Amino acid sequence: MVDFAYSALTPDLILDAIESVGIYPESGLLALNSYENRVYQFRGEGLTRYVVKFYRPERWSREQIQEEHDFSFELAESEIPVVAPMRFNGASLLEYKGFLFSIFPSAGGREFEVDNLEQLEWVGRFMGRTHQLAKATHFQHRPTITTQSYLHEPRQVLFDSGFIPDYLHASFFTVLDQLIAECTRQYQPKSLTRLHGDCHPGNILWRDGPIFVDLDDSRMGPAVQDLWMMLSGDRQEQLLQLDVLLEGYSEFCEFDNDELSLIEPLRAMRMVHYMAWLTKRWQDPAFPHNFPWFNTSRYWEDQVLALKEQLAQLNEPALSLLPHY
Repeated sequence: MVDFAYSALTPDLILDAIESVGIYPESGLLALNSYENRVYQFRGEGLTRYVVKFYRPERWSREQIQEEHDFSFELAESEIPVVAPMRFNGASLLEYKGFLFSIFPSAGGREFEVDNLEQLEWVGRFMGRTHQLAKATHFQHRPTITTQSYLHEPRQVLFDSGFIPDYLHASFFTVLDQLIAECTRQYQPKSLTRLHGDCHPGNILWRDGPIFVDLDDSRMGPAVQDLWMMLSGDRQEQLLQLDVLLEGYSEFCEFDNDELSLIEPLRAMRMVHYMAWLTKRWQDPAFPHNFPWFNTSRYWEDQVLALKEQLAQLNEPALSLLPHY
């Protein structure tokens, strides 16, 4: 496990880093809901609000972060409402005393209402525009969503962690291995595109339309990855939501209906990846504080049940819409 160095990221260092690019905070630092990085909102001169983001050391390379920034700039320049970092003397990726950081304009807004079909169609249109632009080229440095990185490597992390209680070890890894085998069989994307990567409702604000934030997990993958996390409820509710989402999406970008069969494998991959992420980050003091339920016997018992349910879901027919998609 990595010995994280966030203890060196003191309030004075944060303020000094911000002032190093000519912005002078006139308020305190409000910590925002981010665990992977350290993110703070503050008010500068003229009551202008900003967000400063300090990147977790050794998670992304400079090239990977810059590629994310460049993608944000592409989208913003095409009038797609994404919050891109600010540039200072042409640079968006900044450094102060060993910490890489960026400053963003603060984007206020209401919570995106995923059950609001009008809002959902609007999000679909902008995601269609995003993917149409994204298809123009590929990431050179950002990773790709693969079963190796989302299933096999996380399995090794979990196996080596010693976190799974002895009495659950056999049942946990038996069902996990079955899930991995089934996902590996089903997850065969025909094409890959540049993605937001983590497009769940919490990363969409609403202010006279959607505002997309936090491209930190941007990577290559199938287009449906940026759509499925907006689906909720039972099968019929998801079909209605999907129909509305793709009605907007298809105005700007063609959607391959075969990708609907990737939704449940992607959901399973996210589940396993999330367990391993919490495991890897457990030595960061922020994680025991914010996830006190993790690494308890009850948690791992629940994960065995969740994996069994997801394995059963993988064997159900995939979501399917009318042929015109």
